[in-house]
Amino acid sequence: MSSAVVVSSENLDEKQQSVSTPVVHAADKKVNLLGMSRAELEKFFEDLGEKKFRAGQVMKWIHQFFVTDFAEMTNISGKLREKLEKICEIKAPEVVHRNYSKDGTRKWVFRVGDGEGSLVETVLIPAEDKTGARKTLCISSQVGCALDCSFCSTGKQGFQRDLTPAEIIGQLWMANYSYMEDVPVAERERTVTNVVMMGMGEPLLNYDAVLSSMQLMLDDFAYGMSKRRVTLSTSGVVPKIDQLAQDIDVALAISLHAPNDELRNELVPINKKYPLEQLIAACQRYLAKDGNESARRHVTIEYVMLDGVNDQPEHAQQLLKLLKNLPSKINLIPFNPFPHAPYGRSSRNRIIAFQKTLSDAGFVCTIRQTRGDDIDAACGQLVGQVADRTRRAEQWKKKVAQRQEILRTQG
Repeated sequence: MSSAVVVSSENLDEKQQSVSTPVVHAADKKVNLLGMSRAELEKFFEDLGEKKFRAGQVMKWIHQFFVTDFAEMTNISGKLREKLEKICEIKAPEVVHRNYSKDGTRKWVFRVGDGEGSLVETVLIPAEDKTGARKTLCISSQVGCALDCSFCSTGKQGFQRDLTPAEIIGQLWMANYSYMEDVPVAERERTVTNVVMMGMGEPLLNYDAVLSSMQLMLDDFAYGMSKRRVTLSTSGVVPKIDQLAQDIDVALAISLHAPNDELRNELVPINKKYPLEQLIAACQRYLAKDGNESARRHVTIEYVMLDGVNDQPEHAQQLLKLLKNLPSKINLIPFNPFPHAPYGRSSRNRIIAFQKTLSDAGFVCTIRQTRGDDIDAACGQLVGQVADRTRRAEQWKKKVAQRQEILRTQG
């Protein structure tokens, strides 16, 4: 297999290591099998005059043994392998850089698209006890993001395009391969245990590609992941939450970040279209099909802690009221500053006090441990350098300063 050309970027720090991808970059007319579902592959093989069970065989080679060379697929006839080599390819996004943090976190920077392409990032976080038993991969679904949440560095890129199923599932493929590249094919195994659709982009605004990718994650012929170990995180695209409930059973997380509409309108602008009352109702409907084997036992609430903005005692009380009828687990996220960020991180004492209020009321409430700071891989840091294209950051700094001054005078 040929190696990809490694391209450096001034926007990526010195800790990054140039690497090459093992994936063949073949002619554009070849069919990329990487992102195809089992049903799509079955039809593909039937159209070739082959039995549809070939789909399952090829899927296992691709997603469980991480093979990209058809010649290595030894349980397939030589004639079929030759045919596939001529008309097909297994092409993941090109890895241009990778970072490995001292805490075990890994980040990959992928180039997607033809020519120069665009950059997207994927982060793998190992279990905090460093046993390696749990490895959670945070996957991107879009190049940039259109939602422009004020605390998120990705939104400052603007939106470029949706990722294809191959570009989405390719992130999971590459993360697994990174642990197996020096292991003989027969001994390879799937290493990533959990996936969260929580990287760059809003997953529900790239619905079809994300759904197809999650179906591959759950498929026993591909990654065979438990539905409780695949989580989709959304800022609150209400109609798509309802559609998701009909199409697949995975865990749901909500990027909430504010307990009232006035504040959430500022932090998460999509709230102006789908306010909190509609969002909470959609979450309740999503859980309505709950069963003993369902992934829908609760919704995970993500809440970034912004100093003087959403971390006051009254915000905790408002959050309790908002979530009182929604089975929830709450994850408090210390804010990770990025260039020109208009916020600061809440103090540790403030975060702990906020957590205590929620825990005392009966909620399971955790504080996310910051990981991968040294490689800009922590939540909200998925852009190497942020171009502040508007005056919004300065406007927000003024608003935050005004809030903090009010709090000081009240104290």
